[in-house]
Amino acid sequence: MRKIAFFFVLLAAAFSAAAQETYLYAERDTCSLYMDVFRAAPGSQTSLDSLQKPTILYVFGGGFIGGKRTEPFIMNWFERLNSNGYTVVTIDYRLGMKGYKMGKGLRGAYQASDRFYESQQMGVEDLFAAISFINDNKEELGIDPANIVVAGSSAGAIIAQAAEYDIVSGRTEGLPEGFQFKGVMAFAGAVISVNGDPKYKSAPCPVLMLHGTADEAVAYTKYGAMGRGIWGSDYLAGHWAKKGFKGYCIYRFTGRTHDVAAYMNYLWDLEQPFLEKNVMQGIDRTVDATVDDPSLPGASWGQVSLDTMYRQ
Repeated sequence: MRKIAFFFVLLAAAFSAAAQETYLYAERDTCSLYMDVFRAAPGSQTSLDSLQKPTILYVFGGGFIGGKRTEPFIMNWFERLNSNGYTVVTIDYRLGMKGYKMGKGLRGAYQASDRFYESQQMGVEDLFAAISFINDNKEELGIDPANIVVAGSSAGAIIAQAAEYDIVSGRTEGLPEGFQFKGVMAFAGAVISVNGDPKYKSAPCPVLMLHGTADEAVAYTKYGAMGRGIWGSDYLAGHWAKKGFKGYCIYRFTGRTHDVAAYMNYLWDLEQPFLEKNVMQGIDRTVDATVDDPSLPGASWGQVSLDTMYRQ
């Protein structure tokens, strides 16, 4: 069995009852990739009706150009999950768009589509490596690799959605044999493709999608041309409905922009029933709902788009 590269254990200041453990899970040519583990709080309910709660594996956002696995704004959500009996794993991945500037016109867009797709797939490869590390060290880590929900924000949500799409499409290199996520939670996610519309051969695992209808950074519907682009939550839900798939939940936030990517700690009332009913109990519960809630905050970054992030 591959030995765990254990670096340190410390009490995180943001957590009153959870220990943080950091592990090196993969070495790449350009960087080393680490994961942190935040354990369910002592005394919290780690099971429901004898069903063990899943581990939540979080993939951060940042447009494939920035971000980190322990962003300050996400810590309150980790603490909420821990206090509700969920262990959280948060991982690094390679940032494939870092330093990239899109050229102008159709040529620039065409070239950028390749770079976006490559960035997505690098993230998927790193996510699969994290799963493999957990599987190889499951006894030492105390984490069941067959009971993992992957959650992501923005670019991290794209990686999570693309990883599940690869699994149902049979592209599972780097994963333990027969692996499947117990669920996906995507905050402003999508699937990037350079080969036309994503077509699911079979139903995905339970998926929770939360997306602003006015998102200009990660397309809510779809964006692109000539079979290249990004296919968002609205497209995915429509495709699954046409295929007769069940067990997915989509919440469409009217008029909201990319701020939904930071709503993890505000939407526990939507996340909890998904985790308990769709994931743990295996209920084919399908929700398609529109949310118009003025009490939700706007994001500190304001409106962002491909132009503001990547144009020269």
